[in-house]
Amino acid sequence: MSEDVAGRSYARVYRTLGRQVLHEFLRQAVSASGGRVLYASRADRAPIYLGVHGAHDERIGLLVYPFTANQRTITNRPLDEHRMQIRYGGEESWAGEHRLGLDVAQVDTTLVLGVHVERQMFIGLDPALYDPLPMGISFEFKESDVAAAIGRGWHVYERVTRAGRRRDPRTAERLETVVMFRPERLLDYVRLEREAADLALDPPLRFIAAQQVATRTGREHAIGALHPLEEQFGMSSADILEMINKRLRLSVAVRGGVAEFHLERLLTADPSVAHVEPLDVDSQPDFRVTLADGRVLTIECKNTSPERYANGDYRVEVQKTRASTGDPASRYYRVDQFDLVAACLYAPTKKWEFVFKDAELLARHRYYPDRIAPMQRVDATWQREVTAAARPR
Repeated sequence: MSEDVAGRSYARVYRTLGRQVLHEFLRQAVSASGGRVLYASRADRAPIYLGVHGAHDERIGLLVYPFTANQRTITNRPLDEHRMQIRYGGEESWAGEHRLGLDVAQVDTTLVLGVHVERQMFIGLDPALYDPLPMGISFEFKESDVAAAIGRGWHVYERVTRAGRRRDPRTAERLETVVMFRPERLLDYVRLEREAADLALDPPLRFIAAQQVATRTGREHAIGALHPLEEQFGMSSADILEMINKRLRLSVAVRGGVAEFHLERLLTADPSVAHVEPLDVDSQPDFRVTLADGRVLTIECKNTSPERYANGDYRVEVQKTRASTGDPASRYYRVDQFDLVAACLYAPTKKWEFVFKDAELLARHRYYPDRIAPMQRVDATWQREVTAAARPR
């Protein structure tokens, strides 16, 4: 249906029924989080547009895709399970792409929210992973996560994404970051989403940013204050922009760029390294390094997951984003594609530290013996120093 919301043309507007409660809950949450609603679009249309006056005289435009969340007893499903359905309209209307409305000028912020009125909380999903909207799917979550969100007001966790009959997993990491929060944290979540969209944070970095917001309030966004991402990354805003400008891949999404920045700085300061050359070329490792003893090594940089194995070991994914058409093995790295993997430990440790391992010693893929397994355990066999990890050559 071709229609405007608040005088703005977005990808698609849906007629909805029985969502007045969600509409009112959103309005109340704006007030509870320290804002004032200047404008609200109709309750029988989705998405909902809200014009908000926030702290420090902020003017915030919100385009909200709300979905009802609840807890109902369903045969053969866990008793502690809550769920929401991503759906507007009847099943016959779900075919085709249902693109989200995204402001190319980045003035308005798009939110994809589960609204759990019964438990007085929201479930925040990453719009980048839900564009287009996967109409008809169910999103399940546990009572333990609901209780954590209600008790602390803000709860962040990783959820495994699985392929469906008509879709691939939404992320290369097969994990998505979910933020649950009480109404009084709505505008804090909006600021998080605005920052995440600006830098196109991938799920691991989004997880870190969301965790840091847990104890942060809108007052810390005052004019003149240090930007929270500058604190998080250990970089100035100028360094962040320059990093994005130099790396072509980061114009699409900032994925490993921050980790690469810190790894380059670490390698440059290492007295055992004579020269560091960043390689910003598709199908090439991230760095070529010349050691003081003359050896030349190539290094691939990867972010570890914030989640650990049961015994405390870290885990790092070592595979490409996608495979070439007709060649499923092409998604997995050959053992000879680089000499070392550098695993960035920031996600689980909150420190810009790295450990290294020779590619020859990494676990192999179970079906492709010349390829590296996509998930690697970061244990005591990984080394803190490049020279300790590199085999004699």
